[in-house]
Amino acid sequence: MTDTEAPEVLCRIESGVGRITLNRPKALHALTLGMCEAMIDALQAWKADDAVRSLLIDHSGERGFCAGGDIRMLAESGAGDGKAARLFFHTEYRLNHLLFVYPKPVIAVMDGVTMGGGVGLSMPASVRIATERTTFAMPETGIGLFPDVGGGWFLPRLPGKAGLWLALTGARIKAADCCALGIATHFMPSGKVEAFKAALLAHPDALAGALATCVEDAGHPPLAAHQTDIDRLFDGASVETILDRLQVDGGEWATAQLATLTTKSPQTLKVAFRQLAHGSALTDFADNMVMEYRIGARVVAMHDFLEGVRAVIIDKDNAPKWSPPTVAEVQDAVLDDIFAPLPADQDWTPLT
Repeated sequence: MTDTEAPEVLCRIESGVGRITLNRPKALHALTLGMCEAMIDALQAWKADDAVRSLLIDHSGERGFCAGGDIRMLAESGAGDGKAARLFFHTEYRLNHLLFVYPKPVIAVMDGVTMGGGVGLSMPASVRIATERTTFAMPETGIGLFPDVGGGWFLPRLPGKAGLWLALTGARIKAADCCALGIATHFMPSGKVEAFKAALLAHPDALAGALATCVEDAGHPPLAAHQTDIDRLFDGASVETILDRLQVDGGEWATAQLATLTTKSPQTLKVAFRQLAHGSALTDFADNMVMEYRIGARVVAMHDFLEGVRAVIIDKDNAPKWSPPTVAEVQDAVLDDIFAPLPADQDWTPLT
């Protein structure tokens, strides 16, 4: 970075509020290793600072909260020795965990695109604000990755089978559905976000009061019309069962979900299914991150991720050639290897 370039993330204390502002608008604030490291440093410094009452995470500009991580870098690293990709995952997951266990209130303003890495920043927050510009998704199965950054913990804890549906299909939902599912805790028109921030900075110990002046009803959640179908059709014991149920149902909505799933990486569909099943049974968020790091360290170097990035991000032909090409051909032994423990000195650990 030259002296004339703006920092990728702005970290400062204002009126008793620790402020983190993502500052890569041209990249939809996609996370880099340096951004994760800077946020960790700030959080660690503020944790014991009595002058910091709460933490506010937002973004500069109007083009979204955070679209994810540096996928191209991950693919380039995965095609080589994978060292840079593993370092990124290890650092990002430490940031996710630090936010999850942070001893002070964390407020995330999800004003725009909130996907992948942006989900990892916002879901650990105690206050998660959606606006009419919010679009939430975990679209990783479409590029041969998996819903990481805590997805194995957060998604299976959403109502019914909504989390599994989001994980497998990569569906994009708006503010009303985010509020209905508990992904967002509050809805606020984007035009009131700055007033909320000003109120919080004026009275950093009065978060509830600042929210009360700006929060509104998010409206009717469109997903409510399909929640019964989601719970019924995505309640299978395997990805194969879900696909069969969608096929047998034959309705317009089920057919659309089936068509979507056929475009995803079969291997990643089964990885995500197992990830959420394991995550739902865990009692410690750190254990979930250990699992996800093991998965990430391996799939980043596998064919489907490299091919998915080629098809969607590099060549943009949107015609990935998955291997294996069908869910039925994905072997349990391969999944076992993906989820297997790493050598003790290579496993993920939280910050001490």
